[in-house]
Amino acid sequence: MTTHSHRIVPRPGPDFGLDGDIPRYWFDDDPFKSRFFDAMSLLFPEGEKFFIACVRDFRDDIEDPQLLAQVKDFIYQEGQHGAVHTQFNNRLKAQGIAVDHALQRQREIMFGTFRKRFSPRFTLAQTAAAEHLTAMMAHGFFGKHGLFDKADARIRAMYAWHAVEEIEHKAVAFDVYRTVAKGGYFTRVGAMLLTSFSFPMHVFILMRHMFERDGIEQRGRLWLKGLWWLYGPGGLFPRLLPHYLRYFKPGFHPWQHGDMRVYQRWTASFEDSGGDAIAAAEAVMQDAPARAA
Repeated sequence: MTTHSHRIVPRPGPDFGLDGDIPRYWFDDDPFKSRFFDAMSLLFPEGEKFFIACVRDFRDDIEDPQLLAQVKDFIYQEGQHGAVHTQFNNRLKAQGIAVDHALQRQREIMFGTFRKRFSPRFTLAQTAAAEHLTAMMAHGFFGKHGLFDKADARIRAMYAWHAVEEIEHKAVAFDVYRTVAKGGYFTRVGAMLLTSFSFPMHVFILMRHMFERDGIEQRGRLWLKGLWWLYGPGGLFPRLLPHYLRYFKPGFHPWQHGDMRVYQRWTASFEDSGGDAIAAAEAVMQDAPARAA
């Protein structure tokens, strides 16, 4: 039996109006910030397929009906994420970004290398690691710092919806790894170290391509300023470091950590508004000052 659980809601992917007049630099009119999240979005559809495949490897061995139901809902949510981010990626394709080439290369790495050369247990550990990273960002990006307050409302809403669902299913792959695949601590940690290196590396490679297609000059200065925003003192990721490091505790479980106030505010507003994901994201942003107090 799983010792920690949470309700997973299989919502159809909302319509965020991603084919509308969204600015190229939709995040604070900043190329680095915008392209950082654009690059992550580009990776999501194939990443979701990888996660689904790695969890499915063990689905037939699951005896706990609760965990089996969670796996079903996890697969549904990940499928919806892939579909919505594909819509977003079509916008990038229209800007001249080599989306299809990037996705093909990602497939070769994930399915042609990882799933062929590593054991199903290890690729499931990679999935659990990636789910921790996305849940960590989900808890942090919409927390007290108001990260998305200068972002386009439509893309902010897309990432808020994705974040909420990452929180809901953040323990599924971990529980399958621990209770069904019987994975151990060192495999879990090794997979996290690999994922912690490979994911940002792929994001930065895509960002470099995007900057080239944008015709941005003086890219060195842009990178220095942007990396300081990400990794400098008080930057985006140093604020998340305590949450990240908890994964390395031998007794770690995803439901032991993470502020749930953003999640609760989003779900309440989403239900009250009749399923309006943009209104739910705006409600979360309005509450950010109160959380920071």
